[in-house]
Amino acid sequence: MHGIANKYPELYEQRQHVGKFYFRPPGGESWCDVILRLRSVLDTITREYRGERVLIVGHKVIVNCLRYLLERCDEHAILAIDKAADVPNCGVTLYAFNPALGGHGKLQLDLCNFVAPLEAAGTPVTAQPDMPAAPKS
Repeated sequence: MHGIANKYPELYEQRQHVGKFYFRPPGGESWCDVILRLRSVLDTITREYRGERVLIVGHKVIVNCLRYLLERCDEHAILAIDKAADVPNCGVTLYAFNPALGGHGKLQLDLCNFVAPLEAAGTPVTAQPDMPAAPKS
C-alpha cells in the first residue's frame, strides 16, 4: 500500500475512504462487483449442476468472495477472515452439503486453506503475494 500511496495518492485516499470491500480501482472491480458476478455463477451452478461436485479455481478475492456468499458473511466478517490469513497458492477450500442445515440443507465449510498434499509432496507453499504483471492504465 505504501507504493500506491506514493504513486497514486488520490486512489490511496479513495480506498482509505470507502474501504477495501467497496474500492474499485481504475479498470478493475470492487469486492462487491466480484460478489455480484459470483452470485450469477452460483445461480447457474445451482440450476445446471445441482447434486454434482463442482471445482472452482480462483485467486484470493474469488475464494474470499465465494466464502462471503456461501457462509452468508457480512462485510466485517469477510474482511476479518481476509485479514486473519492469506489464501495460499494451491490451497483448497472445500464445502460439503449438509442436509441438516437450514430448511433444505446448505453447503458447510469443510476445509479452508488446506495445503497438506503440497507439503506431503515436499512442494513449498508460496507465501509471497502475487506481483502485478504490468501496470494498469
